[in-house]
Amino acid sequence: MLNFEFKNPTKIIFGKNTIQQLPNQLPSDAKVLLIFGGGSIKKNGIYDEVKAALANFEVFEFGGIPANPEYEILVQALEIIKKENITFLLAVGGGSVIDGTKFLSSATLFSGDNPWDILEKGIRTDVGLPFGTILTLPATGSEMNSGAVISRRSTQQKLGMGGPGLFPQFSILDPKVIQSIPKNQIANGIVDAFTHVLEQYMTYPTHANLQDRFAESILQTLLEVGPIVQENPFYYEAAADFMWSCTMALNGLIQKGVPTDWAVHAIGHELTVFFGIDHARTLAIIAPSHYRYNFEAKKAKLAQCAERVFNIHTGSIEEKAVACIEQFEQFFHKLGIQTKLSEYTEDYLGTAERIEARFTERGMLGLGEHKNIAPSDVRQIVSMSY
Repeated sequence: MLNFEFKNPTKIIFGKNTIQQLPNQLPSDAKVLLIFGGGSIKKNGIYDEVKAALANFEVFEFGGIPANPEYEILVQALEIIKKENITFLLAVGGGSVIDGTKFLSSATLFSGDNPWDILEKGIRTDVGLPFGTILTLPATGSEMNSGAVISRRSTQQKLGMGGPGLFPQFSILDPKVIQSIPKNQIANGIVDAFTHVLEQYMTYPTHANLQDRFAESILQTLLEVGPIVQENPFYYEAAADFMWSCTMALNGLIQKGVPTDWAVHAIGHELTVFFGIDHARTLAIIAPSHYRYNFEAKKAKLAQCAERVFNIHTGSIEEKAVACIEQFEQFFHKLGIQTKLSEYTEDYLGTAERIEARFTERGMLGLGEHKNIAPSDVRQIVSMSY
């Protein structure tokens, strides 16, 4: 196991009707900006519940955060924060709303002239404006980590940011919110969380047995409850397992002491920028090709996953590894998620070359756990995903 440090200060409030606990989590004199997405919370009753809980606070609102939080929209919210002297941010939504709120938390206290520098120059956020979250769409784990990804439409960029100042003060997780989520969005959440685990697990053995078992248990749970909650979101027990699995998949715990990959995410972000494909679906497109292209480096962990997660015990290491990748694809297909770029767009030719060029221009010359996946390798991986 590799050396590591681990600290996660986010308070989790999990269970039925927990939004009622919101007033006790805020400073009594908080001046709150309520941040949300396209308005679904006004249809499913969550907005009214939150507003009732905030009755004794001064509250401003900013809605309209899109599925991939956009810089151009977020700077409008930043103006409100500064104009009204907001002291606390409250994200009510899924990962996109929470990521957007993290950017606002950082940008509010940023001393530079251009907030985009936080992302483009990779500036770490040590202190941000305090914020909390009410999760409405399990998927990204953003409710219990300090990372975010922001898009900029004008430059076709999708970049990450983070730092210890971007952990939520608290996150309220009520599994009942699953009941109002469309089936395709639940599928996205399952695949997003599943792939988050793979990025931290599907590397090479490091004798980190407990970490591997943590990761494998999350994969097994998602395999078990994912299809159940997709078909019956009113099944509370399955919804609770699903929601907590998404949080545990990316709260920092399972990546400690082990190497991590993240090439799938880096490549997938480009597909979202080019074609507007849902983030989770870009991961399902890239992951199988990535594992096949880097088969020799990953076959030991692929075979381990085949044995421990999919109960495949016959065949050679290579045969088990191949079967594991096939199981991933079958699971995605079972959820209604396609795994070829050509199934999402007819305009896919040349995509591999475009991504290769963008990675070269940015100096992204070594992706993956070994930092040896060059832009030319990325081109091959994307080509295999057609």
